[in-house]
Amino acid sequence: MSNKVFKIINHGLSLNKISKSIRNKPIIRNISINVQKGQVVGLLGPNGAGKTTAFHILVGLTRPDSGDVLLNGKKITDMPIFQRGNMGISYLPQESSIFRGMTVEDNIYSILEISEKDKKLRFIKLENLLNEFDISHLRKSSAAVLSGGEKRRLEIARTLAANPEYLLMDEPLTGIDPISIGDIKKIITELKKKNIGIIITDHNVRETLNIVDIVYIASEGSIIDSGLPNKVIENEEVKSSYLGSGFSLG
Repeated sequence: MSNKVFKIINHGLSLNKISKSIRNKPIIRNISINVQKGQVVGLLGPNGAGKTTAFHILVGLTRPDSGDVLLNGKKITDMPIFQRGNMGISYLPQESSIFRGMTVEDNIYSILEISEKDKKLRFIKLENLLNEFDISHLRKSSAAVLSGGEKRRLEIARTLAANPEYLLMDEPLTGIDPISIGDIKKIITELKKKNIGIIITDHNVRETLNIVDIVYIASEGSIIDSGLPNKVIENEEVKSSYLGSGFSLG
């Protein structure tokens, strides 16, 4: 299997030659990825490829054995998760991150209380987020009763309340209906227009490839190819290890 190392530039959020083993088992091997502000990047691959571990290293939940995490060329490898959050790095995990016992608006406001000191601006931002994500009519509803798509929109709204510059999205298209998938894809496109850098990993491969600018394909802990989606899907190693011979973007 190839073990390509890709050139990392001194802008954006990057993993540079990162390796990590857990209980003496290599999980990721010498991988490098990069996302720029205003760019959507996909990190895809089969189960066990190391995608979630890479995400955890980017946000500071896991320390690498070797290599560096870089933000605009500055090493942040040893910074804890809260400092990375203060630097604009946010993580939307696969598991639900909402407070089920709180209302929709309180879920968002609880983040704004931390990120926005001006009380008047907090309420303005709250209204903007409720309207932007089409959940204003649900503001007094308990988060526990929301549909899958509504919960996902609330999760993203909560994340945006923290004013991120980079957003890591773990399985944002999984577990929701086709209409909601379309809604989330539109939201991701709007986040890109706001100059937020986004990294997505998702098992909904075709939908993900249709919204990313660049894709990295991981297999057995290594990056086997990266680039434009329409080019990467033609790679024979990508076909044999992940996509299959008959895969197309259509």
